[in-house]
Amino acid sequence: MAKQLTPSASPVRAKSSVPNKDAPLKEDIRLLGRLLGDVLRDQEGDAVFDVVETIRQTAVRFRRESDQQAGAELDKLLKKLTRDQTNSVVRAFSYFSHLANIAEDQHHNRRRRADLLAGSAAQPGSVAYALTKLDDAGVSGATVRHFLKDALISPVLTAHPTEVQRKSILDAEREIARLLAERDQPHTQKELRDNTELLRGRIATLWQTRMLRYTKLTVADEIENALSYHRITFLRELPALYDDIESEIAIQFPTRARQTGSVAPLSPFVQMGSWIGGDRDGNPNVNAGTMQHALQRQSTTILDFYLDEVHALGAELSVSTLMVSVNPELEALAADSPDLSDHRSDEPYRRVLIGIYARLAATARDLGATNILRNEVGPAAHYVTAAEFTQELQIIEDSLIANHGGALVKPRLSTLKRASQIFGFHLASLDMRQSSDVHERVLTELFSRSNVEPNYNKLSEDKKIALLLTELRNPRPLFSQYVDYSDETTSELSILRMAREIRQRYGSRAIRNYIISHTETVSDLLEVMMLQQETGLLRAQLDDDGSKVKAVTNSELELMVIPLFETIPDLRAAAEIMQQWMALPPVARLIVEQGRLQEVMLGYSDSNKDGGFLTSNWELYKAEIELVRVFNTAGVKLRLFHGRGGTVGRGGGPSYEAILAQPPGTVNGQIRLTEQGEIIASKFSNPEIGRRNLETLVAATLEASLMPNTAIGKEAKKLSEFEQLMDGLSERAYQAYRNLVYETPGFTDYFFEATPIAEIAELNIGSRPASRKSTRRIEDLRAIPWGFSWGQCRLLLPGWYGFGSALSEWLIESDTKTKAQKISLLRTMYKEWPFFATLLSNMDMVLSKTDLAVASRYAALVTDRKLRNSIFKRIAQEHELTSNLLSSITGTKERLANNPLLGRSIKNRFAYLDPLNHLQVELIKRHRSVTAAGKTTEERVKRGIHLSINGIAAGLRNTG
Repeated sequence: MAKQLTPSASPVRAKSSVPNKDAPLKEDIRLLGRLLGDVLRDQEGDAVFDVVETIRQTAVRFRRESDQQAGAELDKLLKKLTRDQTNSVVRAFSYFSHLANIAEDQHHNRRRRADLLAGSAAQPGSVAYALTKLDDAGVSGATVRHFLKDALISPVLTAHPTEVQRKSILDAEREIARLLAERDQPHTQKELRDNTELLRGRIATLWQTRMLRYTKLTVADEIENALSYHRITFLRELPALYDDIESEIAIQFPTRARQTGSVAPLSPFVQMGSWIGGDRDGNPNVNAGTMQHALQRQSTTILDFYLDEVHALGAELSVSTLMVSVNPELEALAADSPDLSDHRSDEPYRRVLIGIYARLAATARDLGATNILRNEVGPAAHYVTAAEFTQELQIIEDSLIANHGGALVKPRLSTLKRASQIFGFHLASLDMRQSSDVHERVLTELFSRSNVEPNYNKLSEDKKIALLLTELRNPRPLFSQYVDYSDETTSELSILRMAREIRQRYGSRAIRNYIISHTETVSDLLEVMMLQQETGLLRAQLDDDGSKVKAVTNSELELMVIPLFETIPDLRAAAEIMQQWMALPPVARLIVEQGRLQEVMLGYSDSNKDGGFLTSNWELYKAEIELVRVFNTAGVKLRLFHGRGGTVGRGGGPSYEAILAQPPGTVNGQIRLTEQGEIIASKFSNPEIGRRNLETLVAATLEASLMPNTAIGKEAKKLSEFEQLMDGLSERAYQAYRNLVYETPGFTDYFFEATPIAEIAELNIGSRPASRKSTRRIEDLRAIPWGFSWGQCRLLLPGWYGFGSALSEWLIESDTKTKAQKISLLRTMYKEWPFFATLLSNMDMVLSKTDLAVASRYAALVTDRKLRNSIFKRIAQEHELTSNLLSSITGTKERLANNPLLGRSIKNRFAYLDPLNHLQVELIKRHRSVTAAGKTTEERVKRGIHLSINGIAAGLRNTG
């Protein structure tokens, strides 16, 4: 995301900062580059170092001067490289991308701290800024506290085919970040020399550590990778964020109640989610076993954290009853402790914590842990729920506060108690996801084998709904243990049965949601209700006389049925489907049991692949408005789950701006959003950066939900004009995009040859296939590798194509407005409409990373010269048109003129990013020439391609 590339994306900060604020960043990059060069010389020799420098300088010349001679020199240089040299050069440029990211993150932290020390005004994206804004708008502190009581903000980690990070690399880079941060502290010359040598050593460790996996990544690997971010960031930073928010509320809205401590602490409104191990849409490697493994590993991770913290807390709370009294409840807990040592007879807190440790250890074993580092003193009963653990921590806190020990709560106990409320024994809620066509096949078989309906899949939609509603009133199962079923049906039912077991074992928050990909009809939703009834997750209850159904759910066991609307047609049908769904009597009762709340997921990736950047964004916006209308009419609260990717073409971009650009009424304190691909590492591999990214979600949700919407009301007519224009532009952009991608003969061949999509699909990047089906059709390709491939070749086409054609057609149309008036209208939209401003801001960032000169080298990989020239020419023309019209609207030809720090950051990366692209092209040529001859490519060549993919992804930062 853009915010991770620079110290700040805020023009406010840029104005208030000192002129030389980037000097420390440049110094850090030079230092890390020099140390990497030292390691390169030491490990590979001067010759390789000289080659790296020559390639870098030639690539810079090629970019700056569009020098054809430089291009020819590059080709000659790259062709002369041996396989070993090639990989060393690729690794050098890739690691420099990673090191530059570390330096920029550290500088971001440095600037944040400098602002705080200077007492600068709160910056947009911070909770302090949001609360000040709300206070100025007349929103009370009581309103904010009440709002947060019922809110839910949930980042959901997902694994995808573009995931390229290894935990070993992340660990080494985190240590480099720590050492770099140390250099900002006062130090002696010896300490500085020692620090430099430690940095050199860590970079050498990086160089000698395998960057890539050479075996296929498994779901279990992806689970472990996600857990590393919990250990690095979420376990400590999320509880700490709650403390920060409570402090900011107390400062902005001081009350007597807060000063006396009688205001209830914040409820756990920020909770982590995950798809890893439960998302089986298009991933045959996810099953009941992976779900069970995911929760077992998640539970072990959080319980290990609790055990370590309780052990440390026991060492700290050496409070003696010879000095102070304790509450009776604490004395009772101490009496139940397995610790009978006379040495601690006057230390009840330690005895209590030894007892808590024993109960946690018993709980961990009960939930599948096999390796507890420290054995407990004696046996104890396990906790049935995490709430019991929280309650015992509360008893400790109450006793300390009541007996002059309030100062002892803050250091560790309050954070541990908060963590227990946020993470429970499950750590993160695991979502289930499957495609609607799978559910239909399973129910078709169940209905047929039970002699209810021989051809369910051939019924009309009305007949499907009627049958499903009838069966939902019938408590008898369709499944029989005496009948043999297909592997697919057996697997799907076993997964749902496992979900029920997991909820009973780890708590109801462990799995709460069932997401249906490709939702196109109401029956798609009812089918999942039916399957839940088959597996005990949804239970029918009879009236007393047994003659009719009284209710259809057991709310403690049910999973919320969540539609995912992905394609353009699906988005257009979303509101009507939800209106029909919520009007069904059994569904209405279910929604009441859910607290009159229903979640809907919107797919940014497939809608973009289906309709292009402009149309995708606009159809999502319109779908949200229509959903709000339908839900308001039904009296149901809407929670939107945004399936955003990392790249702008898949809904990426700064989260703060994206949330504020949502239509009015679509947030309301309820929001979930996916965090995908390299964005997870970019946002959360540094704890301080991770905490600010979490804070940004809270701040944006507060503003989007609670700020009075007076401006829109006063200018409804102007907004209507904006929306009407967007409708027309969207239709034109849709036609331009569809014409290129789906209607141009040979475009699929162009895409597969001019991008590294084939190499991405065959290498060990992610556990999931790159395509849902074994075809080369764009329709069947997963949206993630689609967008990722365009990023690798530096065209980033899904983030801008169609915009230029749409606007140019409208500008030359004959109507009541002149071209100048139309441009003026677009400029007004840009200044006054957050949706349009965010749209253009994201496109501006994408275009700043696009490079037609580099992309032309990928186009040269297309063997059909006529096809290559015709399609690349169209893309280049659209790029020029889009860039020029964007400049006309924003008033500047320079990309990222409103965010110069980000602009400089991106430009600074080209020196090591461009060579990676040139090297990747050369490696792809070698690979394809060998495979075309029916031979097997050497592993070193494959490894080089994979390394280049890693380095380019790291350099672009938002490609996942």
